[in-house]
Amino acid sequence: MELTERKKRILRIIVEDYIATAEPVGSKAISAKLELSSATIRNEMADLEELGYLEKPHTSAGRVPSPRGYRLYVNELMEEQRLSLEETRQINQALHTKMQELDRVIDQAGKMVSQLTNYPAFALTGGTGRVVVSRFDLILVDNNSFIAVIMTDSRQVRNKLFRLPNDLTVEQLQMLTTLLNTAFTGKTLEELTPELMRVAEHAAGSSYGLISIVVSFAMECLEDLENRSVYTAGASHLLEHPEYQDVGKAQKLMSYLADAPKLSSLPIPAMGEDNTRILIGPENVAEELKDTSVVLASYDIGDGMKGVIGVVGPTRMDYARVAAKLSCVAEGLSHLFGQELPPAGQDKTTDDGSGGNA
Repeated sequence: MELTERKKRILRIIVEDYIATAEPVGSKAISAKLELSSATIRNEMADLEELGYLEKPHTSAGRVPSPRGYRLYVNELMEEQRLSLEETRQINQALHTKMQELDRVIDQAGKMVSQLTNYPAFALTGGTGRVVVSRFDLILVDNNSFIAVIMTDSRQVRNKLFRLPNDLTVEQLQMLTTLLNTAFTGKTLEELTPELMRVAEHAAGSSYGLISIVVSFAMECLEDLENRSVYTAGASHLLEHPEYQDVGKAQKLMSYLADAPKLSSLPIPAMGEDNTRILIGPENVAEELKDTSVVLASYDIGDGMKGVIGVVGPTRMDYARVAAKLSCVAEGLSHLFGQELPPAGQDKTTDDGSGGNA
C-alpha cells in the first residue's frame, strides 16, 4: 500500500501531538488541523496501523506511533530545529572556560545536556580500539636524563622525561632505541609484558632497567588510548516522564546507565552528515534499550580520538529539538579541545527558538 502525502501528514501530526502530550491521538485532534472528515482520518489511521506505522493502546481509541513510525518521521517528516540565539549563547557560555582536565569538561558537558533535555545523558571518550607502538625514540637531555618519545600506529605521539641516578651516553641510548624498535613495536598491550619478560632473560641488569621503564610508559600510553571513559548524568530525569512511572521499568534502565562497563562497550554507529545519529527502540543493540530511543552526537577530542555524547529517553521524544541541542554541545566540545570557542553569543543561528519541546 502506497504511503500517500495525506497519510504522511496524518502520521506527522500524530507523532508531534504524542510527543507533546504523551496521550494517544484520536481523529478529532487531527481533524482540527486538517480539512478532512473524522471518517476519512480514521480510515487513514487504520491503514497506517496496518502498515506498522501506528499502534493502538488497548485502553484508548487513539493511536500512538510505532518505532517504524518514528523512524519514518525522523528520516522524512521531521523539520530541522534551530536553537534560539539565547539557547546557543547558554551552551557556549557553559563551555567557554579555561581548558580543564578532559574528565571534568566531559562530566560538566554531560550534566548540561541532561539539564537542557530533561533526559539522562551519557558521554564516552577515547576508545580508539587496538593500538600498537610503531616507533620509539630516545633523546638525551643531559648526562642523567632523557626523553622517551612513542608513536602509535594511529599516529598519536606521547613523550616523557626520565631522570636517572647514573650517567647515560648517546651510544647507550642509540643501542636501547634499536632494541626497543626491534622487540617492542607492532605489539599490543597484552603482548608487551611477555616480550618484556623474554628480553629480561638476555639483557644486562642496567639495560633491562632502562628498557623496563620505557616499555612501562608505552603500556600506560596504550592503555589510556584503548580504554573508553564513561560519564553519566541525570538518570533521575526518567521518573519525570509518564513512560517510567512504573518503577520497575525505570529501575531497569537506571541500572543500565549506572553500569559503566556496559555503557563503555556500547557500539557507536556511524554518524549522519550533521554528526548526529538517532536510534529508535529495537534499533538499539542493548536489550535494556529496546523500549527507548537514544540520540547521539560525536565530537573531536584531538590526537585522532573522538568522543560521543548522548541522551536516553522514551520513544516519545522530540527528536529534532534534542538532536539540535546535542549537535550544538558536540560542536562546542570539538572547538574546546581543538581551538578557542567563538565568543559566547556569536552564532549563525537566526531562529527565534519557538516550537518544540525540550
